Amino acid sequence: MRIKKLRLFNGYKRFHDLTIDLGENPSRIIALVGPNGCGKSSVLDGILFHHSAFGLLGNKGNKDHVYHSMHNDPSFNYESISIEFTSGTYYNARESRKGKENTLFSFRSPYRYNSYLNVTESRAVGEIYLNNYGASSASDLDDKMEENYRRLNIKLNKYMHDQDCKPSEAKEKIIGDLNQSIKNCLSLEIDNLGNIESSQGMIYFRKHDHPKPFSFNVLSSGEKEVVDILLDLYLRQDEYNDTIYLLDEPELHINTSIQKKLLIEINRLIGKDCQIWLTTHSIGFMRALQDELKDECQIIYFDESNNLAAEVKKLTPTNKNSDMWRKIFSVALDDLVHLLSPKRIVYCEGRDSPGRGGMERGLDAKVYNTIFNGKYPDTLFVSSGGNTELDQRSEIAIAILSKALPHLEVLVLKDRDSGSGRCISAEERNIYLETNPKN
Repeated sequence: MRIKKLRLFNGYKRFHDLTIDLGENPSRIIALVGPNGCGKSSVLDGILFHHSAFGLLGNKGNKDHVYHSMHNDPSFNYESISIEFTSGTYYNARESRKGKENTLFSFRSPYRYNSYLNVTESRAVGEIYLNNYGASSASDLDDKMEENYRRLNIKLNKYMHDQDCKPSEAKEKIIGDLNQSIKNCLSLEIDNLGNIESSQGMIYFRKHDHPKPFSFNVLSSGEKEVVDILLDLYLRQDEYNDTIYLLDEPELHINTSIQKKLLIEINRLIGKDCQIWLTTHSIGFMRALQDELKDECQIIYFDESNNLAAEVKKLTPTNKNSDMWRKIFSVALDDLVHLLSPKRIVYCEGRDSPGRGGMERGLDAKVYNTIFNGKYPDTLFVSSGGNTELDQRSEIAIAILSKALPHLEVLVLKDRDSGSGRCISAEERNIYLETNPKN
């Protein structure tokens, strides 16, 4: 199940008339990228608003026209959002899952505050496919941890009875599977699920440098968030296997070193027939999209210059070349974007003095970057003067940059057109390469 086109019009929230067109073969991961306030979360809200006309997700209730309509129009309704799937219309997608219509979407808001877990009594919970707990819109509190703790206990006991196995064997399977995901992101794992009847209704964890298990409540806010997200996805695997997952800033409160691991694990946990829509301006997420997930994602970039509130606009996936990646990373880094280093710098001939803001003015470098930035987005060509100046400047660059950026590769591109005013033969070029092996 995948969305291929989405339209939000008649003044839906931030948009006058916006279409997101992913083409006939939409990718598995759709990343909405842009600065705060550009409308990323409003896109997810629009999808939920359309769906809520037929069945509410979560338990926070519907929002009225004041929330959804740019013009506060009391008659504003779901018909101002159009969703087109690869399988047809929204109606077709809904009809294809009679009885489990609410598994069409799974949503997490950015407000996943689950700071304290202490379940004091056992109680029945509804089927997970009803999708009737947690946030209903992007502005709602997404408090799923207590409910999911109950569901994890139920899943453990169900497996034990269905398989007619020992409690330890059930724990090894259920907790073991979940721990694999947690350990892929954090240096801790679940030890046990406590005991509600003994006033220990919480998850207990262990870590290699801790002498004994400790409760969920001791975790940092970032660790709690990772556990919360992974637990929810793990519990939904069976029923939500042909679903559009809507994740609003899932990296919030999580440090950069974990963000990339988390997105890779989210992608692993979600079924192969699903699609993931996420909003982000996370460095870690964007690195994952640039590297490990580059063949599975499309990026919709919300440029600040887009006048989305007043103009009809169609957004399509960006070209994933070096220019666009630098633009995308600037959303997260702002004034620090100049510190973002490519993996490889190639010095070539051309005008060495930069333009305004460090802009490249050398023709050779511009041409090479245009030709190669799609295939080699982590390589930057830099003009460094005339033919005779390349060696000197590259040696200085290697000496300085290797100290600050030890993984940076610096190369020199030598033209054959001229050297000190005369032609360079193939033999002379080979001699140069033999005597300068680093180049």
